[in-house]
Amino acid sequence: MTDARPMRADARRNREKLLVVAVEMLSGTDSEVPLESIAKRAGVGIGTLYRHFPTRGDLVEAVYRQEVDRVCHAVDELLAELPPDEALRAWMDRFVTYFATKHGMAAALRAAVSPDSNLFGHTYRQLVTALDALLGAGAAAGTIRADVPPDDVVLALRGAWAAAEAPDGSARAGRLLDLLMDGLRYGAPGAS
Repeated sequence: MTDARPMRADARRNREKLLVVAVEMLSGTDSEVPLESIAKRAGVGIGTLYRHFPTRGDLVEAVYRQEVDRVCHAVDELLAELPPDEALRAWMDRFVTYFATKHGMAAALRAAVSPDSNLFGHTYRQLVTALDALLGAGAAAGTIRADVPPDDVVLALRGAWAAAEAPDGSARAGRLLDLLMDGLRYGAPGAS
């Protein structure tokens, strides 16, 4: 049996600093960032980095999980602030912006995480769950069709994400998301 003691406050702060710096440094480049550079910029020693993340893959995976969690956990906040269809559109913007601006993260993930890892299945389920909540709220409000599975929306979002990665991609991705929203609203009883 392992000792599941809570992390000390200073250790938790160091871990968070490492994740913040790693997001910034891994997202901005397609080349491999030395772990020593991440530790130095976070203001910790390399031993501290390895204590929290024994391998590069562990660090990259933790960063990816944290970022997907942020996108997915925005659902409740958006639904509290906006009508369901507008919350869905705002969430889609966050999703596409996150993935388009994290191109370096994709390279780091491909290099560090094995393709048979359960990471991608887990995060895919998170995305589907987030979309299911948004689509369900829109259907309940009558502003989104009730017959669209969240898996189909994920596939459509991949197209907007791919478009967003182009030099002029932000505007194109926005147009694709508007088209997707038009399709999701089409035939909904309360859609305008």
